[in-house]
Amino acid sequence: MVPSEESQLVPKEDMFWSCRQSIFAEMKKKFSQVESAAEEPRVLCIVQDTTNSKTVNERVTLNLPASTPLKRLFEDVASKVGYVNGTFDLVWGNGDNVTDTQTPIDQNSDKTILDAGFEPGKKNFLHLTDKDGEQPHIMSEESGTMDESTQDRFIGPLPRECSVGCTNDYVSQSYSYSSVLSKSETGYVGLVNQAMTCYLNSLLQTLFMTPEFRNALYKWEFEESEEDPVTSIPYQLQRLFVLLQTSKKRAIETTDVTRSFGWDSSEAWQQHDVQELCRVMFDALEQKWKQTEQADLINQLYQGKLKDYVRCLECGYEGWRIDTYLDIPLVIRPYGSNQAFASVEEALHAFIQPEILDGPNQYFCERCKKKCDARKGLRFLHFPYLLTLQLKRFDFDYTTMHRIKLNDRMTFPEELDMSVFIDVEDEKSPQTESCTDSGAENEGSCHSDQMSNDFSNDDGVDEGICLESSSAAERISKAGSEKSSLLYELFSVMVHSGSAAGGHYYACIKSFSDDQWYSFNDQHVSKITQEDIKKTYGGSSGSRGYYSSAFASSTNAYMLIYRLKDPMRNAKFLEAHEYPEHIKQLVQKERELEEQEKRQREIERNTCKIKLFCIHPTKQIMMENKLEVHKDRTLKEAVEIAYKLMDLEEAVPLDCCRLVKYDEFHDYLERSYEGEEDTPMGLLLGGVKSTYMFDLLLETRRPDQAFQCYKPGEVMVKVHVVDLKTESVAHPISVRAYLNQTVSEFKQLISKATHLPADTMRVVLERCYNDLRLLNVSSKTLKAEGFFRSNKVFIESSESSDRHVAYTDSHLWRLLDRHANTIRLYVSLPEQSPGSQLRRTVYQKPSGDAGNLVETCDRVKGPVGNMKSVEAILEESTEKLKSLSLQQQQEGDNGDSSKSTEASDFENIESPINEIDSSASAENRELENQIQISDPENLQSEERSDSDVNNDRSTSSVDSDILSSSHSSDTLCNVDNTPLPLANGLDSHSITSSRRSKANQGKKETWDTAEEDSGTDSEYDESSKSRGEAQYMYFKSEPYAADEDAGDGQKWLMVHVDKRITLSAFKQHLEPFVGVPSSHFKVFRVYASNQEFESVRLNETLSSFSDDNKITIRLGRALKKGEYRVKVYQLLVNEPEPCKFLLDAVFAKGMTVRQSKEELLPQLREQCGLDLTIDRFRLRKKTWKNPGTVFLDYHIYEEDINISSNWEVFLEILDGVEKMKSMSQLAVLSRRWRPSEMKLDSFQEVVLESSSVEELKEKLSEISGIPLENIEFAKGRGTFPCDISILEIHQDLDWNPKVSTLNVWPLHICDDGAVIFYRDKTEELMELSDEQRNELMKKESSRLQKTGHRVTYSPRKEKALKIYLDGAPNKDLTQD
Repeated sequence: MVPSEESQLVPKEDMFWSCRQSIFAEMKKKFSQVESAAEEPRVLCIVQDTTNSKTVNERVTLNLPASTPLKRLFEDVASKVGYVNGTFDLVWGNGDNVTDTQTPIDQNSDKTILDAGFEPGKKNFLHLTDKDGEQPHIMSEESGTMDESTQDRFIGPLPRECSVGCTNDYVSQSYSYSSVLSKSETGYVGLVNQAMTCYLNSLLQTLFMTPEFRNALYKWEFEESEEDPVTSIPYQLQRLFVLLQTSKKRAIETTDVTRSFGWDSSEAWQQHDVQELCRVMFDALEQKWKQTEQADLINQLYQGKLKDYVRCLECGYEGWRIDTYLDIPLVIRPYGSNQAFASVEEALHAFIQPEILDGPNQYFCERCKKKCDARKGLRFLHFPYLLTLQLKRFDFDYTTMHRIKLNDRMTFPEELDMSVFIDVEDEKSPQTESCTDSGAENEGSCHSDQMSNDFSNDDGVDEGICLESSSAAERISKAGSEKSSLLYELFSVMVHSGSAAGGHYYACIKSFSDDQWYSFNDQHVSKITQEDIKKTYGGSSGSRGYYSSAFASSTNAYMLIYRLKDPMRNAKFLEAHEYPEHIKQLVQKERELEEQEKRQREIERNTCKIKLFCIHPTKQIMMENKLEVHKDRTLKEAVEIAYKLMDLEEAVPLDCCRLVKYDEFHDYLERSYEGEEDTPMGLLLGGVKSTYMFDLLLETRRPDQAFQCYKPGEVMVKVHVVDLKTESVAHPISVRAYLNQTVSEFKQLISKATHLPADTMRVVLERCYNDLRLLNVSSKTLKAEGFFRSNKVFIESSESSDRHVAYTDSHLWRLLDRHANTIRLYVSLPEQSPGSQLRRTVYQKPSGDAGNLVETCDRVKGPVGNMKSVEAILEESTEKLKSLSLQQQQEGDNGDSSKSTEASDFENIESPINEIDSSASAENRELENQIQISDPENLQSEERSDSDVNNDRSTSSVDSDILSSSHSSDTLCNVDNTPLPLANGLDSHSITSSRRSKANQGKKETWDTAEEDSGTDSEYDESSKSRGEAQYMYFKSEPYAADEDAGDGQKWLMVHVDKRITLSAFKQHLEPFVGVPSSHFKVFRVYASNQEFESVRLNETLSSFSDDNKITIRLGRALKKGEYRVKVYQLLVNEPEPCKFLLDAVFAKGMTVRQSKEELLPQLREQCGLDLTIDRFRLRKKTWKNPGTVFLDYHIYEEDINISSNWEVFLEILDGVEKMKSMSQLAVLSRRWRPSEMKLDSFQEVVLESSSVEELKEKLSEISGIPLENIEFAKGRGTFPCDISILEIHQDLDWNPKVSTLNVWPLHICDDGAVIFYRDKTEELMELSDEQRNELMKKESSRLQKTGHRVTYSPRKEKALKIYLDGAPNKDLTQD
């Protein structure tokens, strides 16, 4: 019975509604689950894989609901990291530190992660470790859960591992955590990019995937007796192919192959063309394979033949030559065309399309004996088995004169029929001689009226085929059969991504085993499809046009390789059982090497590497090394390794050593390992890690001592015992305490260690610098008092009344405050030259007995009340100086005029330090004087002038002038200083930005005036002695034996001084040791680089100094108020080095330029041998090496000329009378360029009365004789002397600018010293041959490199790609 239509509707409607209700119910259930999940707390788990050194820095983050079971946690971790579940353990970690408890989390537990101890809202650190000592199993493709559709099908450039500066623009879709650990799922092995060797990797993978090439390579056998395997290219290729076929690695190195090429590491950073590499490599293989079965392999596989012909259009005579080719270069875009070829077939037709030679390009016909129109072209005679097509995407743009890449779209078929490019019609024509291989005998001719008629009547008959000599019928038959079988299949596409300046190569290769396409992108190998191949056509989706290339994709095919489809010749890859015996042996050898590497990696993976420290028991110096120990080695074995590593065999027995956990940063012993001698190091250290947050210390003891137990949680305290009577602080004693101990308990602990009573003990904690806290609340815990891992405390336990004084007023506080602020300095005193007995009498007593420093120190030592005052020492020094001055005057009347002026008379003074009695040399000399300290608010930042360590540091003879009256400015010479351009705020505009109106301006106040720079806080400022409040400053000195390399006459002091002392007071304390008043010596701070900087701020403290800093004392008067040290350089405009240092001088505020010149005259004569008159030289501004404003004699320093400390000026010797008389004048340096002789004349100064260009041309015409209308000039560029190559000067400078004045753009000549080049515009440029140009370029390059200027004439040439058959190349020393 058939149900009616009505009866059928009801059940359908019921079914619909029931389905709808079930869907709604399911959705409601899901929503309720989502709502409950949203309300449920979540747990953040951070998992670190510690099983492999490569993945130790990788972390997997999981954000799970708190109700997640532990089983699900392990499943999620396995899925994330790519390991098989059940083959690894998870243990607790605390950030980078694994806790001492190494119990793995129970994977089979039914607990939730919340019940297992995971904390919601916090980071829960887990470490993924080996299970039962075995490495986790990597998830295979079968056991993985990835869908095949999600497999990596991307063919674009992937980021290279460990590459510098690579971007992450392209990311593999299925790139998993395990991908760095295993071989590609494709089964193929990648190649590691050494740096820029992607082009090499692409070619090697293509050759490997070519069955015919790989099989032939395997058949070649290497004879080790005949060649070194390292330099054998075929053998290294064999090894590489075997590894590509059998290795279990994801990618292998190509360094052995490149080493066989004779390349060094620098070649890895040179990117070359893959087609060029193919040619060069094939040539090298042919050379290596000579006289072997593979001698003709390259030609058999890759070589084709073509005919290059020219045919006369009048008589039909044809001249031709047969050439061979390994690849066919196809033009992307024809020259002069805006349209690119659409396909490879179109480009091939264009390749053989003949051109007409007519007009001026007519061809001389040997038959017609005249120039005739002709047709020139190419005919393919033979196609190779493996056809290589190069798409010429790199071109040269003659508009921009730069290389460019053509990204136009060009399609290529998967199967290419080449039969259309060979036509047998030409074979009907008789030929006078057969076509042979390329060479001299290749050239022939064929002349036939029939050919002429055929050719002239049929333009299409312009291809022929050349086969072996036979009858015409046989040749035609054979040609026809070849035409029918010229079907090629594409199997390799080498892709270039980037521009003409550089880019990245990779290869898309079809496997002949499974017809699957793969992307070989360095170490990444992945499956791709035919659609991905089409993406390499290039271009854009729009219509092709002139600008299409500019906006097209830069990733496109560059080389195509096709294989002839011939079942008789198409080979398959050799199977393992088919390998020749030598290949089987090579496979076995490489497998053993790989297994050995794997075992070594396994050892490395399981080796703990941690910093090791040890205090040498006899030398007492801290030694550092790296301890490498297998995680399964016991602590006892690790101690033996560390014992030998630290070389303690001769110093201490092994049983007197142990390893303890140590924090080098805080100098804290964290714990010792009692009873754990047999525990594996992996457990003690918390597993194998790339870095540890702690170190190990190899602790030693004497045989009669016992090791102290260090428990976790203890803090280390260094206890210093203070003796108020002797005012000494003892060396520290180490005590360990707990943070929960009270101060009272801590005192009892210290009492046991020091044997001092705890009842009267005062404990002071030094929490940080200058923070000394008295622990006076007995019930407080150490944690509450601020104790940390490593602490320093001072204790004092005497019955003195000082205990009842307020702490900040106590003797203990003052002593600790002094101790905290005392630094140790090493002071080098002036070198003592062997002087005459007459000069030694300066320090003799009235009775004639020589004094010594012992007496001086005896007078200084002792209580403050018995000290010899600083004023008394100064007065005594002054008397000595007066006596010395009198002797010098006597010597000056009768002295030797040839005496060197470089050495100061002070260097002949015996300092008291020289006369220290040996029995008293070790005694401490202590000065504790009451001095005045300035108000800290008034202190300026310390400023020092730099000292040139390259110049002579002996005291200038000018310093001797301090002993006699001199000019009020007391012009002196300072130690030579290193020139620091534009230092201390002096810039190029300080004088000359408005130089023409400067003379009329008032004084300009700047931060680098004399009051702030040089001498305000000097000894001569008597008012400074009454500022501030009185404090006791600590100073203690003793002789010090310096290094052996110090000079014999050099004396050193080791000084302990309170760093809050001022420089002025510090110098006063040094007076007895230097032997002259503090105003007559200078203090230089020595930095790590041995550079010296003078400290001149006398009211500044020594707070910027630190322990063990070195100080050098040099004799010479310190600057007075308003004085500046100035470095004087000679300007030599026509010398190779135009800037020569002369001397240091002192200029004073208010001094005129003429007065400073008068002061310089005697110094120039004595120190530099320059006998000048005051009108024979000028001073001018110096900015770096550039000469600037000429200073006129009436200019006044600090009024007309801004001056600062460490200022520099040029001294220029004049050839005649000074021409500069006014600030309105302008002095420029001109230099004539002679293009016909290719040379530059010397500099000549031109003084202009105005900034007129016309006046400049008139002056140049006057000095050169060039007619005014022919003068052309240009401004020099860069730093004086504005050097430029004579190969560039004629066209690179901006000649004859269209301006009327010099002070406008583009000249901007507003100051003296500008360089002007000029020439005669009618003078022709000299024509140079290539040899002359190259020779001139070498000379110019050498000249400009010496002066620090670069040569830009010759652009950088790309390094030629070469493969050296006999190892590394021979370096040609004659080449640049």
